Amino acid sequence: MAKYKRILLKLSGESLQGKQGYGLDPEVLASYAAQIRTVAEAGVQIGIVIGGGNIFRGMTGVGKGFDRVRGDQMGMLATVINSLALQSAIENAGGRACVLTSIPMGPVGAGIYSKFRALELMREGYVVIIGGGTGNPFFTTDTASALRGVEIEADVLLKGTRVDGVYTADPEKDPAAVKYDRITFAEVIEKRLKVMDLTAFTMCMENRLPIIVFDMDTPGNLERVLAEEGALAEVGTLVHN
Repeated sequence: MAKYKRILLKLSGESLQGKQGYGLDPEVLASYAAQIRTVAEAGVQIGIVIGGGNIFRGMTGVGKGFDRVRGDQMGMLATVINSLALQSAIENAGGRACVLTSIPMGPVGAGIYSKFRALELMREGYVVIIGGGTGNPFFTTDTASALRGVEIEADVLLKGTRVDGVYTADPEKDPAAVKYDRITFAEVIEKRLKVMDLTAFTMCMENRLPIIVFDMDTPGNLERVLAEEGALAEVGTLVHN
């Protein structure tokens, strides 16, 4: 049995590129879709926000001469592409999913995002993927995931990454880095650890929305994180009040 009834899952766009270095890796999409379908079939209501870094990142565009607002708008469109790809992968895996967008996009997806539409679809058994970030420039998809998580009254925000939790330093650069099994919001701020961007992190802290950072790239980890009797310390880190 899952310990959470409703979750907001934040996925990295860069993770979707797999080993290709760009774009969408069908194997990664299939792995994510299988994990998501398994959890959804267990009765967990799932909202998802995906980044767009595998296609275009707004801040990268600024460095190449794009206006920040236009660059962020291009990044929002990249998240919609990723959202549609994940929807297709979930449906191919036998699940039910739909895409809501933060900005009007006509026939793309199932309509414009609203809390009430998202909850209605979740109660009908759909995985709801929210594309387009917050719909505004200058906000990251981390912030979008925190905002949507608070709006839909999720029990927890799950940040799926390629690292299995929060460490004292970047484990990919420092082999001596030590992993935290659980840590408070205050300790993260005091130790200046990077979990999410500050706007997103503050929103979760102020609204008492716990965060679990875990390795989504290992098949079965999503189910392990949510298992009632699961050993969270083995697959992730809990950030809480």
